[in-house]
Amino acid sequence: MSSGYTPKNILVTGGAGFIASHVAIRLVNKYPQYNIVVYDRLDYCACLANLDCVKDKPNFKFVKGDIRSPDLVNFVLKEENIDTIMHFAAQTHVDNSFGNSLAFTDSNIYGTHVLLESAKACGEQIKRFVHVSTDEVYGEGEDFDVDPMMENHVLEPTNPYAATKAGAEFLAKSYYRSFQLPILLTRGNNVYGPHQFPEKIIPKFINQLRRDIPLTIHGDGTNTRNFLYVTDVASAFDIIMHKGEVGHVYNIGGQNEVPNIQVARDLLKVFGKEKEEEKWINHVSDRKFNDLRYTINSEKLHELGWKEEYTWEKGLKETVEWYTTHEDRYGNIDAALLAHPRMLDAVLTK
Repeated sequence: MSSGYTPKNILVTGGAGFIASHVAIRLVNKYPQYNIVVYDRLDYCACLANLDCVKDKPNFKFVKGDIRSPDLVNFVLKEENIDTIMHFAAQTHVDNSFGNSLAFTDSNIYGTHVLLESAKACGEQIKRFVHVSTDEVYGEGEDFDVDPMMENHVLEPTNPYAATKAGAEFLAKSYYRSFQLPILLTRGNNVYGPHQFPEKIIPKFINQLRRDIPLTIHGDGTNTRNFLYVTDVASAFDIIMHKGEVGHVYNIGGQNEVPNIQVARDLLKVFGKEKEEEKWINHVSDRKFNDLRYTINSEKLHELGWKEEYTWEKGLKETVEWYTTHEDRYGNIDAALLAHPRMLDAVLTK
């Protein structure tokens, strides 16, 4: 294990989005001696309001920008004397990648390449580059008897989103090997909680129920995902940045593997509608390809001192409460609540 790393000036890309906003908030509040610079282009799934609680803190700064803009990225890295990059910015919604996968290549691969090249140009100024990936790069867990995937498992992505994330990973690894850029890679389970744009399954189901819309289950609903509450994930990134070893990969996984149909049933229970399941659950056509499950081994992260704190029940309850209180956070979300949303297509054709 690393003896520990202390940053000074941290760039959080995509920091007005879901997971990264929680990471930025945690770092700003927990480490007032660090300067946190959030860099975000404010795509449809990001929102400055996610950062309201830290916007006036002296160690926080927001820069509106695109990671695909080399001149601006270079300027920010130099101007803010960035020594640590936490790279979250990406197109992330699998359904969207079946519709406009070129946009995923542009953001996830080209954008990452721009950031890596800019970091390389800074030389020894950059001490840590934490690259955020996904458990989907491993591909499908074919059945429920396979062992959880370790960090050295072969990557076999099955959808365009996961393929672009794997491609970005290979670029990051190449910059570590060729240029000694201090890369750390993470691959995480599905994350849920406050600030998540409602195209993803849990906030989508919550907002459907709040509008008295039946829940739309892809296929038979037996596909499982392992869900982690977002503050637990923010804690994991805190630990990985400080204690992780350069050149290593860290899985971020929890213990809440739940079939999609059970997600629906558990939320019906929170809303007091569990006795009307037939009324509130609507099975629709499945995705082009829908992985059965993803299962990862996170022992390496546990050895750094991380543990999952939130139970599934507590996380769901607090997530429902947040969307009830912040129902207008993302404006009109009707398009996101469709059975197969294509939010990115809608944005690109405006």
